Amino acid sequence: MFRKILIANRGEIACRVIDTARKMGVATVAVYSDADRGARHVAMADEAVPIGGSAPADSYLRGDAIIAAAKATGAEAIHPGYGFLSENPGFVDAVHAAELVFIGPSGDAIRAMGLKDAAKALMVKAGVPVVPGYHGADQDPGTLAAAADVAGYPVLIKAVAGGGGKGMRRVDHPRDFAAALESAQGEARTAFGNAGVLIERYVEKPRHIEVQVFGDGTKALHLFERDCSLQRRHQKVIEEAPAPGMTSEMRAAMGKAAVRAAEAIGYSGAGTVEFIVDASDGLRADRFWFMEMNTRLQVEHPVTEAITGVDLVEWQLLVAAGEPLPARQDDLTIKGHAFEARLYAEDVPAGFLPATGRLSHLVFPDGARVDTGVRAGDVISPWYDPMIAKIIVHGPTRAIALSKLADRLERTEVVGTITNLAFLAALARHRGFGVGDVDTGLIARNLEALVTAPLPSAAVCALAVLAAAGLHEGRGDGFTLWAPLRRAIVLEGIKAFIQVHAPDHVTVELAQAQDCRLHADGWWVNGVKTGARIVVGDDNVTVFARGAHVFARLDPLSRKIETTGSNLTRAPMPGLVKTVFVNVGQRVATGDPLAVLEAMKMEHTMLAAREGTVAEVLTHQGAQVEAGAALIRLEDAE
Repeated sequence: MFRKILIANRGEIACRVIDTARKMGVATVAVYSDADRGARHVAMADEAVPIGGSAPADSYLRGDAIIAAAKATGAEAIHPGYGFLSENPGFVDAVHAAELVFIGPSGDAIRAMGLKDAAKALMVKAGVPVVPGYHGADQDPGTLAAAADVAGYPVLIKAVAGGGGKGMRRVDHPRDFAAALESAQGEARTAFGNAGVLIERYVEKPRHIEVQVFGDGTKALHLFERDCSLQRRHQKVIEEAPAPGMTSEMRAAMGKAAVRAAEAIGYSGAGTVEFIVDASDGLRADRFWFMEMNTRLQVEHPVTEAITGVDLVEWQLLVAAGEPLPARQDDLTIKGHAFEARLYAEDVPAGFLPATGRLSHLVFPDGARVDTGVRAGDVISPWYDPMIAKIIVHGPTRAIALSKLADRLERTEVVGTITNLAFLAALARHRGFGVGDVDTGLIARNLEALVTAPLPSAAVCALAVLAAAGLHEGRGDGFTLWAPLRRAIVLEGIKAFIQVHAPDHVTVELAQAQDCRLHADGWWVNGVKTGARIVVGDDNVTVFARGAHVFARLDPLSRKIETTGSNLTRAPMPGLVKTVFVNVGQRVATGDPLAVLEAMKMEHTMLAAREGTVAEVLTHQGAQVEAGAALIRLEDAE
């Protein structure tokens, strides 16, 4: 076994690898960028080495700097985590050339699966079913359009390199193909340095079911399936294992196909074979097709660990160190059910835009596994993926596990950035998801209901008013012995009066009076225990009561200036201006593209909010802009 390994990654996956390495008695070396100098993975590791600037290209994508750090610290092996250089065969070759061990597959195995078109041709030879479509090398737009006609609309344009929904577009009609192709190729070129795409028939009621495989370079086995059908913009939101409705016949067929795929390329280590499943007639053994293979550990690997009892990172280290596969196929069984929810800093009502901010308050509940790379006080920066944590639960049945997931999400507390917590909790409580009727379109079909925030109860509003008055800790500011003190409190959406009877007894006058009394176990309102937790910030009050309710603090003497904002198009987040489509004097219609902003590895098209004439172009291609920066100003068309 290795004495010391270097982890060529950051965030929650770096922390996850350190946890297992420490359990195995293996010392760890972290690498970090300028932005991550004080990060959690740096604090957890035994040693830490700086490797460059905040941008990934200046740090976590610098293979030479990472290898130099491993050599300088005496590390014997490098664990790549996921993302960054984890599926870069050139990096694997360089690690081996430096006489270090890469904890993962060979460079040749990664190359075999790295381009989706070549991988699918290889899978056909291995007897693995693939989706009808075009996987050829000819990237002429006419050739691709003709292939789409043959496959039959709707079709999916997919980047041949990479994943995560980047470089992927659904096209429903031939007239939209050319624009979608150009957009997909541009995003793929930016994300992966390769604009090549393939064309596939779009499955109307698709489920995304993947199989965890593990190989030793010759033989492979599988650790059953995960269902990753709850997706938004082709990115996974909640994953589970096993897949609901899975039959033993189909599980065996998918497992065998995944093992054939792994053995066909001499795979070593942990990998995932992803399948698209046509669920229009239930789960059938003749209705699944190979999509791609991820030649690394997956973000959602904890649900497999939960149902099998296997530590996949431990297996990675053992096999990389030359040990045989730690189990046989017949040794593996499924125990219970598990879910994982991805908690992100993102603005759901604004279209799931990535968010930033300092986590002034961060509390996770007991009774869940939480994989995280941040702590209270840490900053979610614009340089990297805005994940805060993965919340994982396990139960004896799917119903119990899902109930636990909803409960743990509602008990998670985050202040300092906007998050998708309420959205995740709504998904966990969704009736269709609850009965296992899932497919990749579930979120899109139910988006309005899932993103509509529930109105706070009168009790929650009363507690927010208490906090705004500085009374939530029961200190009784303004308390007098001769008469209750009555004064006005203003919060966003609330105007109330309070009467302080005692430090632990306050009446809050809303539409109806709310009798608030502080007990040893917190505030009770109208005789009902709330169980609420209150966090007061400089600009807002957050009440956690089976979910978060945020109230902005307002000065009642100030005058709010109303602006429509429709003349100005602003950057919704920090990012790089990739393209500007318009010039001064140009006429635009509502919905016309104005510019493309690249942020957190995704492209976001800024659209005209109304028709008009471009009065000013306030940015330029290549500009790095902050959130809220004005990009384009419109004026009324003459």
